[in-house]
Amino acid sequence: MSLKKYLQQFSKEQLIEQILELNKKYPEVKTYYEFTLNPQSNAQADKVKKKIHKLFNPPFGQDPRLREARSEVNGFKKLSPPEERLADVMLRYVECGVEYTNNYGDINEPFYNSVSGMFHDAGAFIQKSGLQNHFKQRCKEIMDDTSGIGWGFHDDLSEYYYMFFEK
Repeated sequence: MSLKKYLQQFSKEQLIEQILELNKKYPEVKTYYEFTLNPQSNAQADKVKKKIHKLFNPPFGQDPRLREARSEVNGFKKLSPPEERLADVMLRYVECGVEYTNNYGDINEPFYNSVSGMFHDAGAFIQKSGLQNHFKQRCKEIMDDTSGIGWGFHDDLSEYYYMFFEK
């Protein structure tokens, strides 16, 4: 039986009850409906950016949780937010990575690959969305903040900055 056929057997009131139950039971469903009901709100983007910051700044002695931070970005992307908000969240990931490196010194190649990969993805998305003027200065500041960081990190961010913002 398909989901559509399954749902067609219920009345409107029963479907509403099922959706309300899903909303209570599953945080992802609640997040989806909160965002759907108020897509212009910054609340969800702010929540994701705070979570990313927290994942990049775990308790002393623990490594940043990059996979979870990237998952937060991808989860936010699934909500289909306005392009400007998605770019903002993507850049927050990069800013947190740069901040972490500047606070704690050189990290490792996989760390830099993750952060520079997100900078590339953000730059490509910003360019595709026609938002270069809005994010150009912020991206330049991110790139400049990597000056002196090893593993070719600054070189990668510089290459991506010029690729997407200085053509």
